[in-house]
Amino acid sequence: MVFSLGLDLGTTGLRALLLDDEGQPAGSAERPCAVAHPHPGWSEQDPADWIAALEGAMAELADRFPEALARVRGIAVSGQMHGATLLDAGLAPIRPCILWNDTRSHAEAARLDALPGMREISGNIVFPGFTAPKLDWVRRHEPEAFDRIAKVLLPAGFLNLYLTGRAVADMSDSAGTSWFDTGRRDWSDALLEAGHMRRDQMPELVEGSAPAGRLRPELAARWGIAPGAVVAGGAGDNAAAACGTGALAEGQGFVSLGTSGVLLAARDGYRPEAGKALHTFCHAVPGRWYQMGVMLSATDSLNWLSRITGQGPAELTAALGETLRPPGRVRFLPYLSGERTPHNDAAIRAAFTGLGAETGRDDLVRAVLEGVAFGLRDSAEALRGAGAAPAQLLAIGGGARSRLWLRMIATVLGVPLEVPEGGELGAALGAARLGRVAATGAAPETVMTPPAIAAILAPDETLAPAFDEAYRQFRAAYPGLRAIQ
Repeated sequence: MVFSLGLDLGTTGLRALLLDDEGQPAGSAERPCAVAHPHPGWSEQDPADWIAALEGAMAELADRFPEALARVRGIAVSGQMHGATLLDAGLAPIRPCILWNDTRSHAEAARLDALPGMREISGNIVFPGFTAPKLDWVRRHEPEAFDRIAKVLLPAGFLNLYLTGRAVADMSDSAGTSWFDTGRRDWSDALLEAGHMRRDQMPELVEGSAPAGRLRPELAARWGIAPGAVVAGGAGDNAAAACGTGALAEGQGFVSLGTSGVLLAARDGYRPEAGKALHTFCHAVPGRWYQMGVMLSATDSLNWLSRITGQGPAELTAALGETLRPPGRVRFLPYLSGERTPHNDAAIRAAFTGLGAETGRDDLVRAVLEGVAFGLRDSAEALRGAGAAPAQLLAIGGGARSRLWLRMIATVLGVPLEVPEGGELGAALGAARLGRVAATGAAPETVMTPPAIAAILAPDETLAPAFDEAYRQFRAAYPGLRAIQ
């Protein structure tokens, strides 16, 4: 009778999820976290806020679900990737954590990316959001802080430290640092040296489904968890989401319509495409990898239009109905915060084109939905170029509540989308499953299973040619995008 606890530390908050001995949700709690933007392009959080959110969520679980919490034997953390949490010799934070969506280190990223062997070893382009360029920025601009660094932890690793007292991280999260040999699943001394870092400043590595330590006795006593609960290595948020959706093997994948848009494909082997803005990371289970394209403004684009119009996102999309129609004349380039895949351009910005005197609100809404779908197709084309082509994709995230949007995306990608029946999905579920595997030794495939499917939305073959043409127009809207392959 093994209950497990998944902790998902996102950009805007922390979610704690309890699973019962059959892997079903038994309780949950959430707490928000604030993000600071002290300068344009900067994005930071105080690690103390993560601990406060964790303690608040656990206090709520202890109050509402004490019997379930008392039966927890496995715990794991899923975290926002790439964040640089700098610790001194006493393992206390030196400065606020620099987050994944912070773009201040674009010059440092370009310098590191140009070094021989960087892409070949890491399997990835060096993005400004990755961890290594952040540390190079600190070295150049905050040398006193840099000289005090004893450990660098990612956000999930910082919670692992709080839970166990050990500086430990998993392979999936570590692969997004640009210090990691993604094929060998180990820190690269060459990449660390290139970034002016040392191996002793890195956390110990474990697989995401393997034990990383045990819950500290004082936390177990305060939260009402039995002594000796195992803490797993955990995962980066997208690897954890893949565990939550059962995307472990070749041919499995998902499209996530959250603040950012993610198109992820699980891989049975290591097949990097380091010359493209496509991420190749270790999976959270041994011997597996995954590749994904990431666009930075998916539902965030719709939320932006919602703020401009003063109407909620659901209200905006409901006005379009659920019947897919041919693409409109207006185009939206969804680069409100720059872009990753496949453009790797922190400076690129959004635009509407094709506006006329007759353009109305619904035209703008449709253009935003189409623009996000075309941005996801950019990632799909990059994945196909890497040999990753799932026959169908699971649709998750808040934007997946719009059937119209899903029908549009299925048609643009040319791939059927599976709509889950509902219930718990995503990173918190994946983290709880990793905790269960670490505590029981069960095979990951028996725990991390796909959800029941409520519907499969097939591409509209009659409209596919029109959307193909609209995609070509989308790519031509910015002259700088035309040459990107």
